[in-house]
Amino acid sequence: MGGREVGGLATMLAAHMDFVPDDLQRLARFWGTERLAQTPGLTAVELFAAIGRGEVKAVWIMGTNPVVSLPDSHAVSQALAACPLVIVSDVAAQTDTGRFAHIRFPALAWGEKNGTVTNSERRISRQRSFLPPPGEAKADWWIIARVGQALGYREAFAWQHPHDVFREHAALSGFENDGQRAFDIGALADLSREAWDAMPPVRWPVSRSEAAWDITRGWHGDGRLRMVPVTPQPTRATTDAFYPLILNSGRIRDQWHTMTRTGAVPRLMQHIAEPMVEVAPQDAVRYQLPADGLARIWSRHGVMVAKVAISEGQRPGSLFVPMHWNNQFARQGRVNNLLAAVMDPYSGQPESKQAAVAIAAWQPAWHSELFCREPLPFPAAWHWRRRAAPGVLHYSLAGEASARQWLSAWCARRGWQLQVADGGAVWNLLAWHQGRLMLGWWSDAREPAVDCAWISAAFAAPPSDAVQRHALLSGRPGAAVAPRGRIVCSCFWGGGMVN
Repeated sequence: MGGREVGGLATMLAAHMDFVPDDLQRLARFWGTERLAQTPGLTAVELFAAIGRGEVKAVWIMGTNPVVSLPDSHAVSQALAACPLVIVSDVAAQTDTGRFAHIRFPALAWGEKNGTVTNSERRISRQRSFLPPPGEAKADWWIIARVGQALGYREAFAWQHPHDVFREHAALSGFENDGQRAFDIGALADLSREAWDAMPPVRWPVSRSEAAWDITRGWHGDGRLRMVPVTPQPTRATTDAFYPLILNSGRIRDQWHTMTRTGAVPRLMQHIAEPMVEVAPQDAVRYQLPADGLARIWSRHGVMVAKVAISEGQRPGSLFVPMHWNNQFARQGRVNNLLAAVMDPYSGQPESKQAAVAIAAWQPAWHSELFCREPLPFPAAWHWRRRAAPGVLHYSLAGEASARQWLSAWCARRGWQLQVADGGAVWNLLAWHQGRLMLGWWSDAREPAVDCAWISAAFAAPPSDAVQRHALLSGRPGAAVAPRGRIVCSCFWGGGMVN
């Protein structure tokens, strides 16, 4: 919250001011400049369309991952690939958006930031960092200030501390504001650094003016709301003979946005570990989709691959796919590749994450579970999904052409000793180097039934005797070790974890 107050929306100015002559002139007087944008900027969807047309030559993306989160994400990728200058500030080193960056700034994460936050009841609270900045990571305001100074605006970006930024923000809100604008925290503009640091939560307005806005009068001064009449419109996602199903995308419990941080937590991947598509039982029969098999889903805009989850709760004729997966965690796992960039004309929000799609089962020649210590440059034809695992990389793979020659050659180039079990469709491989397990591969015509937790533990403490090594090659522990079942819930309840 608080984005409107600080000018975080391209369609309005800071401190609840708009692109009207009085507000533009007021802002010019406050900052002592005439170099101000005179018209509203573009919404996110409009912005990337303009980049794609070559109308925007530089873009700075801070703390968001539009290549994953925006609809028609393939078009967003194409736009960034053609943009002359892409700057990305993020807390994650590897994101789908970051790979297009010409300049990357390591930014601070939430627990590392020092400043204020504003919630939906207008309450401003101090946020104090509880973690030290990692490596070269810097606060967003510090990065912006240094770039502004390097561009020749040293006085305008002379901040030395977040307290300086807050004081300027508060001063602007109260500048020439005798009750004309509801947002006013001008009374906080003279806080010392010590007083700001100890500031208790406070609700705006906090004005110096005796004529401050009376918040009980509402936003229009008469205590009444203004309703915007609209004519209901059907969604653009309409089915036909080629695209007979409606796909809905949305969130799942254990992931957040584009998984840049939650995707790195093994425990959060134990419930749903890869892109999946929920299908009603009737549709599973109609389209011959086996439970836990792979399916290709395509629309007029793109294609993705997901594991089939047959659900009684899914309405016939509709599919559900989580929005979170991306190219860091799966090949062809981005659902927004399938969605059209249709916006609400008032808010600029994309349409309700819907698309008309078709679906078909995909039965590859082989499936594999791969555990390794370092990423592998998989052939382009392989389908893969990555999940977090303790101390090791874990991939689920599938493909058509045999993987044996490629994988054996890749291991041989590293001088690793190979332990192989070849049983026709079943082909398992362990790669060792100086007693350390470097890689494990288990493949079959169907998904191999291996004990993932036990295999992960073997990378930290490899088996020392031949019997256990042979058991590891099979992917299942010996009779003396009880296999762990699949964890279906990772939440806390009543003081303990429910499995």
